[in-house]
Amino acid sequence: MKKRYISFLGGVVLSLMTSCVDYVPTDEYQVEKPESIALQEEINAYQTLKSYVDSTAHPGFILGGAVNQSEYADKGVMYRLINSNFNEITAGYGMKHGAIVQADGSLLLGGVNALFEAATAAGTTVYGHTLCWHANQNAGYLNGLLEPLVVNSPAFANELDLSGAMSGNLTGWTSQGDMVLSENDGMGEGTSAFKLTAGANLSAPEDLQLTTPEITIEPGNEYEIVAYIKSDRAAEGRISFEGLENNEPEMDWMGTGTASSTFQTTMSWKEIRFRVSDFQGETFKIKFDLGYTPGASHYLDINNLYVYNPNGEPMINNLVMNGDFESGTGWGGWGNGSTRGITEEGMGFGGEGKAFYVTNPSVTGGFWEVQTSYGFAEPLENGEAYKLSFWVKGDAQGIIRPELQSPDYSSNGFGQVMVTQEWKQVELTTTATADDRSRLIFSYGEYAGTVYIDNVVLSSASLSGGSTTLVQKTPEEKESIISGELERWISEMVTNSAEHVKAWDVVNEPMDDNNPSELKTGIGKTDKAADEFYWQDYMGKDYAVKAFQWAREYGNPDDLHFINDYNLEYNLDKCQGIIDYVAYLESQGAQVDGIGTQMHIGIDSNKQNIAKMFEMLAATGKLIKVSELDVRVNTSTPNAEILGQQAAMYKYVVDMYNEYVPKSQQYGITVWGIKDSADDASWLPGERQGLWNQNLNRKPAYVGFVEGLQGL
Repeated sequence: MKKRYISFLGGVVLSLMTSCVDYVPTDEYQVEKPESIALQEEINAYQTLKSYVDSTAHPGFILGGAVNQSEYADKGVMYRLINSNFNEITAGYGMKHGAIVQADGSLLLGGVNALFEAATAAGTTVYGHTLCWHANQNAGYLNGLLEPLVVNSPAFANELDLSGAMSGNLTGWTSQGDMVLSENDGMGEGTSAFKLTAGANLSAPEDLQLTTPEITIEPGNEYEIVAYIKSDRAAEGRISFEGLENNEPEMDWMGTGTASSTFQTTMSWKEIRFRVSDFQGETFKIKFDLGYTPGASHYLDINNLYVYNPNGEPMINNLVMNGDFESGTGWGGWGNGSTRGITEEGMGFGGEGKAFYVTNPSVTGGFWEVQTSYGFAEPLENGEAYKLSFWVKGDAQGIIRPELQSPDYSSNGFGQVMVTQEWKQVELTTTATADDRSRLIFSYGEYAGTVYIDNVVLSSASLSGGSTTLVQKTPEEKESIISGELERWISEMVTNSAEHVKAWDVVNEPMDDNNPSELKTGIGKTDKAADEFYWQDYMGKDYAVKAFQWAREYGNPDDLHFINDYNLEYNLDKCQGIIDYVAYLESQGAQVDGIGTQMHIGIDSNKQNIAKMFEMLAATGKLIKVSELDVRVNTSTPNAEILGQQAAMYKYVVDMYNEYVPKSQQYGITVWGIKDSADDASWLPGERQGLWNQNLNRKPAYVGFVEGLQGL
């Protein structure tokens, strides 16, 4: 077979180019078989790919193929082709974070498990691809975890007088243990908090305690208590009372759905919210008991510590009905062919609910030429100051302008509002100077694109209550949140897959293309795709250390763990970069079993670089895997000569892998280009990179790959 192949490959070009046969007269009317058909028959006469791997001489070599998860699980034509040619499958997308993690963070594993079931039935193994990557992530969910905490204080009178504490006067407050007022440690910028620090020796919860002044209430009513607390480490606390029938109740403190005697605190602000009604008299006190965790420092925000009657008289009246746009059709408007309406569910602020949108196709000659209008039930008070707050973002940067307007178009403007591509809260004030200010106008003439507006509140500035505090997460909080999410994702995915997956791409594509000794980053990147999320930007260089450690902790003890990247043969500095990073990971306690090189190459790729890459990778002593092999022909209409070059390149890659990588380090080769992509496909459109064409007929590339396998 080998000699037959060599003569066959050498004659590919000539055979295809001379497929038209001269007419030869004959009395017997015989038609000679076209050379192109004869050539295809020769290709089809080859056996399946995996039959060319000598499993006796080379038992560790694994021949893999990339699959579409649902297509494979459906057990159609591709299922049969893959199973007859390959020992192992790799899902192109279906096992990635973006495919599995849902909007609420839960894992949808039905498709993955269907893939496992189909592979098991065929006796084919599954390679795990991939646990930690920057692309194909559910970036919307992850970024949502990092959004600022938005705290809206109740729009009711606070029965707990905080005026003294806000000014530094703690008359009426009592404490046990180390308690101080700590400036700039509250939730809002420049605000204060009660700081309570536990000593080393604690014997009871009340050893560290803060007690409020007496709070006057109306017996028979139910009151809601709201507090925000954080700690410098994982800790515990409770709230007890003076003046209730049960002064040490069990409560669902943080809305977990379960009542308990205590609550848990972390470095992030947590909301405590519950109701009480079993008062003994007309006053009571609240006690924050934090003497559980030695050495912990706790912060209790002052500005948003609230006790109120939720059935009382609201102190704020939003003059904009349906300002959250959860019902109705939005506001009217006009100008420049603009459109407006209510978004779909999930497009409101914070990825929740709905928002109002306006699309202006182009900037106009005046800001007033594109507007929306909301009419009040009655005109505003002349001489009264009004506060306007709302959340806004757009699909581009630009300016909009809100104003209070009269029927004669005179107005009191709130000023310019700069719109960015991220949600931001706007709080503005203006004074009505006429008796007939009867509508709220937004002008968009200076903005080209779509603006989204949510949670619009217009109220008299003389009323208090209903304030909003925006709490940004610290870098330490973000690191903790994202590290926890990566561990949860890896643990759940690996645990679910343990019976079927014995090898994983733990970390994928870590090295930067422009700075190949450094990690990729999304910081400052303006063209980031919607599914990009860079774990390393929050967890630092050791993100991969933790990923490998978690994969080992939650998986099978003998699982093989790979790091994988592309263009290692194109950029040898990048190849050295990943080799150095592997050495760093292992110096920090990670176990890296192998390195994957993707090898999305072309017929014109540098052959010397390919050989050198294999030599460099093999020198690490690690298992080496060609993880995603395909060879582009750089045209959608390849001729016979180009198809021959493609076949030769497939053979060359396998030859160099076998020459430079010792058999003991050869994990195997996974073919990514199973069949040619269609011209409109998203991956290598029109590049004809596969071993089969789109009609699943074998190509000369199939023969080139076979010859490479025969040399193993």
